[in-house]
Amino acid sequence: MRRIILSAVFAVFCLPLAAVAQNADYPKFEAFGGYSFFRANPEDFNLNGWNGQITGNLSEWFGLTFDIAGHYGHPEDIFGEGIDTIDIDQHTFMGGPKLTYRTGRFAPFAQFLIGGARAGREEFGISDSEWALSTVIGGGIDISLNESIAVRPAQFDYLMTRFDLGPEDERQDNFRFSAGIVFRW
Repeated sequence: MRRIILSAVFAVFCLPLAAVAQNADYPKFEAFGGYSFFRANPEDFNLNGWNGQITGNLSEWFGLTFDIAGHYGHPEDIFGEGIDTIDIDQHTFMGGPKLTYRTGRFAPFAQFLIGGARAGREEFGISDSEWALSTVIGGGIDISLNESIAVRPAQFDYLMTRFDLGPEDERQDNFRFSAGIVFRW
């Protein structure tokens, strides 16, 4: 029984390394950075910001991604105008698997990330913040310009957070869109 367990552990940790050694037709690391739009729910307001990712590719199609993002803005009043006296920011820190299908210049991908989110609010000089669980299920496409640089014209993510909003549901179903540049090496 011990040999079976040790063999399984060996296979889990060593087979991806063997796949890396066999095929060098994909980037080992990718770094993405760019603009990000965030649609918050249940408050239903928009935030603008940035999104960055670092991916270590263990094979041509499988990688591990670390994602960090920041979004900023003001909630809207009942007339749709931004309330300038209230500043809102949200930062997410997540990681998880990324699956990529590389075909010529195009590389569509899907990812599942889990981690934490920090939401902050400042009103009349008084600030408050809270941490919560966050997850992302999403994907997009990278278009290669050359071996080292690609453009990511679209990344769409469902981003779930679990902030405590009192007696309401503690789950927020958010939308995130990102676009930018990918550096590969």
